[in-house]
Amino acid sequence: MKLKFFPFLFLVMGWQFVLIPALQAQSFETLCKQCEVDGTIVLYDFARDKWLISDTVKAAQSSLPASTFKIINSLIALETGVIKDENEVVRWPGKTDTVLYGYRPEIYHDMTVREAFEVSAGWVYIELAKRIGKERYHSYLQKAGYGNGNLTHPEDDFWNYGVFGISPKNQVEFLIRLYKNELPFSKRSIELVKKIMISEKTAEYVIHAKTGWTRQAGINTGWWVGWMETKKGVYFFATRLLQPRTNNRADFGTCRKRITMTMLKEFGAY
Repeated sequence: MKLKFFPFLFLVMGWQFVLIPALQAQSFETLCKQCEVDGTIVLYDFARDKWLISDTVKAAQSSLPASTFKIINSLIALETGVIKDENEVVRWPGKTDTVLYGYRPEIYHDMTVREAFEVSAGWVYIELAKRIGKERYHSYLQKAGYGNGNLTHPEDDFWNYGVFGISPKNQVEFLIRLYKNELPFSKRSIELVKKIMISEKTAEYVIHAKTGWTRQAGINTGWWVGWMETKKGVYFFATRLLQPRTNNRADFGTCRKRITMTMLKEFGAY
């Protein structure tokens, strides 16, 4: 797969385009080549209202959100009363989609929603989706401005298969609204989800994030989306990597974070 990179910094206000510093452009391109992926990254500096977008065309193209959908899925489950809180236990039904069953066998047991988010147990969210229903999903997704609204996939896990999609830029826009408490959900639901999103704490930063991975039409799609809080400010990110299944590198998952963390550092986040 040929990598294509446009070294632009995209500023939303006035639709201005400014060249990214050569070091940042070279770093992103090099990191993608090392992982043998076609990558897109969107960064946003909240305090300075500054966007960094590797490719403005690809950043606007939608694809399946995979497990990054667990962020808004958790919000919807809380808001609809399908779950009371993040500690509610979802019972293992004994079987699930045959495509997934047997993959990561350690996740197939009764577990809390918090644990399901942390270990990315897809079957838990499929069970929640059965209770929520497509009609309520469509309403909340539309109100939240999340994704392309196409829920025609017949199965419950429309975020992993089918034609539902979200772009990297839309991911960041959604996360900014989540951070600012501007989504159509109660403050309680938002705060609970922000809490379960915390994936890393150090002396230097706190990261609220979610990974995602799915495969369709011979392509592996890997995501890492969220925000980093540092002494300098708050920095949002959405990284999407595409890899042909024929490649199937073992480090595909770690590439998402390695590329993102490097670019956040060069963006001045930490």
